[in-house]
Amino acid sequence: MSAPAHLWRFLLTGGRTGEFNMRFDEELARSLSRGGGAPGPPRPTLRLFRWNPWAVSIGYNQNADELDAARCARAGVDIVRRPTGGRAILHAEELTYSVVMFAERKSVLEVYNAISRALVCGLRLYGVEATLQKAQVDFPATYRHASSIPCFTSSARYEIEWQGRKLVGSAQRRFNDGERDVVLQHGSILCGPAHRRLSEFLLVKDDATLERIRAELIEKTVDLAEILSHEVDMTALEVCIREGFEREWNVTFEEGVIQ
Repeated sequence: MSAPAHLWRFLLTGGRTGEFNMRFDEELARSLSRGGGAPGPPRPTLRLFRWNPWAVSIGYNQNADELDAARCARAGVDIVRRPTGGRAILHAEELTYSVVMFAERKSVLEVYNAISRALVCGLRLYGVEATLQKAQVDFPATYRHASSIPCFTSSARYEIEWQGRKLVGSAQRRFNDGERDVVLQHGSILCGPAHRRLSEFLLVKDDATLERIRAELIEKTVDLAEILSHEVDMTALEVCIREGFEREWNVTFEEGVIQ
């Protein structure tokens, strides 16, 4: 997708708590839909951020009882509910993105595809030949299985992979608090293997199911450190992701300020 040249806001918010990150994304979306919340005209926003401390996020409609809250607390891992759908994710060694933009009558898949293409452009600038998933998973059928609790054990259409393994997991929601529909999409760019530790924080009584979850997280996911055989330079990755959106969407970014 190549959008007309226009001005966007770009935010780097560093490592924040799970509660801050999810509230901030939702507030960005509602503010854009209402047409206010910042000096000057409302701007679509690309935000890049991390999680401090690590956190498990669950989808808007997911059952929180699937997590071992006591074990998360002992490990210093937050639990937070996302304003978007999808399944559980352990946010650890990752760079997270969020895009808040006007829907402009585009379908969920059209927006998903457009954002994924910008991310793929950025990842290729960083040296990773990522690709888009072409098939669409039957999620209602998949979610009937206990092993589907983790988000990263399945890929939706237009999600980002490397050699058939999931590299970026994303979720989307529409908001209409004013006159215009707004999209919030955010997702995790895996930079290290720590997301696979999600199985340690699940309340799964059946050992065979838990082992299947562990195996699928290893088999079906990949991270940038594994692909490149070295630690990720997060600052360089942030620059590349930003440039990917600039090139793919023909947008100009202004640096935003957190109020």
